[in-house]
Amino acid sequence: MVSKSDQLLIVVSILEGRHFPKRPKHMLIVEAKFDGEQLATDPVDHTDQPEFATELAWEIDRKALHQHRLQRTPIKLQCFALDPLTSARETIGYVVLDLRTAQETKQAPKWYQLLSNKYTKFKSEIQISIALETDTKAPVDSFKAKGAPPRDGKVPASLSGLDPKDIVAVLNEEGGYHQIGPAGSCTDFFIMSVTIAFATQLEQLIPCTMKLPERQPEFFFYYSLLGNDVTNEPFNDLINPNFEPERASVRIRSSVEILRVYLTLHSKLQSLIELKTQNEHEPHHSKKRVLTPIKEKAHTGPPSPSGSPAPPHNQSPPTKDDATESEVESLLYDKDTKLNPKAISSSVPAILAQPVTTSVASETASGQKIAVPATSHHFCFSIDLRSIHDLEVGFPINCILRYSYPFFGSAAPIMTNPPVEVRKNMEVFLPQSYCAFDFATLPHQLQDTFLRIPLLVELWHKDKMSKDLLLGIARIQLSNVLSSEKTRFLGSSGEQCWRQTYSESVPIIATQGSNNRIVDLSYTVTLEDYGLVKMREIFVSDSSQGLSAVQQKPSSVPPAPCPSEIQTEPRETLEYKAALELEMWKEMQEDIFENQLKQKELAHMQALAEEWKKRDRERESLVNKKVAEYTILEGKLQKTLIDLEKREQQLAIAESELQRERRELKSERERNLQELQDSIWRAKEDCVHQVELERLKMKQLQEDKHRLQQQLNDAENKYKTLEKEFHQFKDQQSSKPEIRLQSEINLLTLEKVELERKLESATKSKLHYKQQWGRALKELARLKQREQESQMARLKKQQEELEQMRLRYLAAEEKDTVKTERQELLDIRNELNRLRQQEQKQYPDSREIASGKMDGPHGSALEEGLDDYLTRLIEERDTLMRTGVYNHEDRIISELDRQIREVLAKNNASN
Repeated sequence: MVSKSDQLLIVVSILEGRHFPKRPKHMLIVEAKFDGEQLATDPVDHTDQPEFATELAWEIDRKALHQHRLQRTPIKLQCFALDPLTSARETIGYVVLDLRTAQETKQAPKWYQLLSNKYTKFKSEIQISIALETDTKAPVDSFKAKGAPPRDGKVPASLSGLDPKDIVAVLNEEGGYHQIGPAGSCTDFFIMSVTIAFATQLEQLIPCTMKLPERQPEFFFYYSLLGNDVTNEPFNDLINPNFEPERASVRIRSSVEILRVYLTLHSKLQSLIELKTQNEHEPHHSKKRVLTPIKEKAHTGPPSPSGSPAPPHNQSPPTKDDATESEVESLLYDKDTKLNPKAISSSVPAILAQPVTTSVASETASGQKIAVPATSHHFCFSIDLRSIHDLEVGFPINCILRYSYPFFGSAAPIMTNPPVEVRKNMEVFLPQSYCAFDFATLPHQLQDTFLRIPLLVELWHKDKMSKDLLLGIARIQLSNVLSSEKTRFLGSSGEQCWRQTYSESVPIIATQGSNNRIVDLSYTVTLEDYGLVKMREIFVSDSSQGLSAVQQKPSSVPPAPCPSEIQTEPRETLEYKAALELEMWKEMQEDIFENQLKQKELAHMQALAEEWKKRDRERESLVNKKVAEYTILEGKLQKTLIDLEKREQQLAIAESELQRERRELKSERERNLQELQDSIWRAKEDCVHQVELERLKMKQLQEDKHRLQQQLNDAENKYKTLEKEFHQFKDQQSSKPEIRLQSEINLLTLEKVELERKLESATKSKLHYKQQWGRALKELARLKQREQESQMARLKKQQEELEQMRLRYLAAEEKDTVKTERQELLDIRNELNRLRQQEQKQYPDSREIASGKMDGPHGSALEEGLDDYLTRLIEERDTLMRTGVYNHEDRIISELDRQIREVLAKNNASN
């Protein structure tokens, strides 16, 4: 039970807002969510400065608060714009509060800017304060007070004509319930249950003088529930009792007021509820009356149900540790709200609501009403979430699966552990994903539940840096296993059982955004039916049945012979009398020996008790020492956690700066690559253009060559024609005089010389064109080689630029380190200046007196510090320049130059 001082309130005060747009037809609402609980403010007008003036509070204890702070559980505030006419809500933005900032002392409110603000043109803000307050609410009156006096059992005003002593429990065999109160006033149905779960320290109930039977004794629990005698299955070991938990339930028809009066007047019923809640682990009043050996009961004969041991009326009321306070407080709550009989009857198994008719005595019939009928089956349902595959999202997820199905008897969630990472195009098998549930119910109730309620499997993404995120939900229809093929197998006791298995892959649908499939889940479910539930597995029969079985044992023993037949002559002999005396002496010696053993046992038990007390004191001192050590360790751990948080904040800031630098480097690299690609494209275009020009030139030269070749051929043909005409003319003029012939020869010689000159010029032009063609081919090869060399140079330049970028990235990292060290040096310098100023303020007179003595050494020390600082700045600048990444135009180099100039100026001024 948490003490009153440990109860706290987390109070979030939402005061006002600013920088909101005016929307006269809308209202503003702020919803706050913490640990699954959601609170909201009242709607206010949507103005530019809305006034909320609302406090939202959550109850929590210190232990839970410490756990939430370790897990960094946030408080999320969402702001909505509400349309009163259509009740439509628009999300404006949200604010996330850190629970670690909440303190028990009042703090001034702060303005928080809305994240993901819908009004992008407005910087909307909300004034919020968070604090811790001690929960000072008055304690609720309940049945948990110790030593409360017994109540008088006053009848309410609505039942003023009813005598409380006339309220008794009457069995209605046809309806299968007990009626408490008049029939006209009994309108509601209740179910009262008593469960014996376990027991400890039962050996203390047996006195030291009591002698147990030589054979293994059997023990059982016995109690009376509304006049019905109930026993459980026998067990043999008192030190470590091992028996199955058994529940006895009765249906009651009554009203809340009458039932409260009945429970007030009958302390016997109150003690039975106490017996239930204590789970039989307090060996005081209840144990001594219900725990008895079976064999002693068999010797004394079967007692009647009316002679069964009844609990005393002067027992102490239930303490605050009793779990029955929930049942009693539920009756107090029902005083104002009437229970719905249909809802109550549907919350319990249907087998308890069916009437059971019997033809035996009333007490035996009442005992059969408590037991489970034979229509219930024992089922075992197992779920194996095998694997997840076919991931659709574009990022890897670190996932766990979580589900809960209260019909199986437990509302606690089942989760896979540890988280597994899932990427695209891969199948991951889930660890610790198998779970089996054992329960008892009716087959038609099982089928109806499986058809109505599917199993919802949640997919959670776990991240160390943020809160867990629900990604999607898969719906598994459990009724599919009922339509699968049944296979027979033998149970542990040899009975025939049935098994049904079903395997399938279902999609996990996203919970936010469009309902798209995230991933597929492969699972296998198995349903095993072990047949009808045995009576002893859940409920027990009444005492008359157990005693009747005991009573039937001696009936099978044959009757003893008559004394007249036993007395014969050999018993009168001396040998017989000597043997009888010897046997009597043996029995006497055995009794003496047993007494001695008991005394030795008592002495050993006392020694053991003293040794136990001594060791208990030693353990207690050791525990106190360990507690002190753990307290010291806890303080150290708190300090370490604070240091880690500061370190984490610094790392987050450094990481954001590194991300920014990376983005800048990436953008610069992409820009350089784009420029390089553009320059390569332009160079290629220029080369192609030059090649086309050279091809056109070569084509023109070939045409000139063909034209000159044609002229040369024409000249040769003309020369041959003229030569032929010359020969003809020579033949004709052979008969003329010699002078005429000589003149003609001279003329022809001149023509010949002219033709030879023309031939020579044509031959020279031919050679010239051949040389031009070869030169053009050489120029083309040279251009091709130059292009290859330029491409190799560009590739080399790119590699050098990449290397320079890598060096610049390393220099940026070194720059961050230098910045961090520089900041630490500045902090130390500021601290030294502050201490120096304080010292100057405290001791001004002494400093004036010693100023003449200290001027010389202090000036020299200052000059040495400036020289060291100047040397370090110059070395840093030279080191950065030697890397080749920086030049004199970079900001860090210019900053270093500026600091060097300042130090030089200071040094010159001091000199």
